[in-house]
Amino acid sequence: MKGAGPTWIKSSLTATASTNTGLYPESWAFTGIRGKSELEKEGCFVEARLGNTVIKIIKGDITLQDTEAIVNAANSSLMGGGGVDGAIHRAGGPQILQECKEIRARQGMLPTGQAVITGGGRLKARYVIHTVGPVWSGGSKGEDGLLRSAYHNSLSLAREKGIRSISFPSISTGVYRFPVDRAARIALRTVRDFVTANPGIDEVRFVLFTDQILREFEAAWAEINAGPACTG
Repeated sequence: MKGAGPTWIKSSLTATASTNTGLYPESWAFTGIRGKSELEKEGCFVEARLGNTVIKIIKGDITLQDTEAIVNAANSSLMGGGGVDGAIHRAGGPQILQECKEIRARQGMLPTGQAVITGGGRLKARYVIHTVGPVWSGGSKGEDGLLRSAYHNSLSLAREKGIRSISFPSISTGVYRFPVDRAARIALRTVRDFVTANPGIDEVRFVLFTDQILREFEAAWAEINAGPACTG
């Protein structure tokens, strides 16, 4: 039987969580690390711990992240495009495109929900994990499952390669028109389920470009955890 979610306890320095009635094992409890006002100065709106993994939701530029890997919301051609995809290719330089061409020559188009990895070129991140999210068609073509697969397979590939920190954009919520509130819940639940079942990733960061997407991820986080992620 489900119990209540984590209770967020305010103090002057930290926001910690305790699990009331066993919704998750104690090692799974979401634990806020620092106060909200301190986090927001850094552009970070959620910072919490799930087991040994720190989860962050920040407003920022995915191309500037210093995690070991960043995730590219690619298209099936792997040849670059608009939005996040184009920004990553521009910032990372020609090495990324060259490696994508080599992958494409070996295995063809990248199916929706799958993921491949290249070097990071000129980026701070050492690696780029390219995944293809679904185009929203009203929800009748398995879009939810495909979006879950995009996040899950990106995390699985990172873990396989020994990558311990990874940054995600909001996959499929741009020109692919996936509803942001729905996408945020899928993203956060998929990450939660993966890191609790597969220890080894130290940090997962969601890097969101607009205030609207940031608000939706904050709301999804609060809904999933039955309370705000941190208090100040």
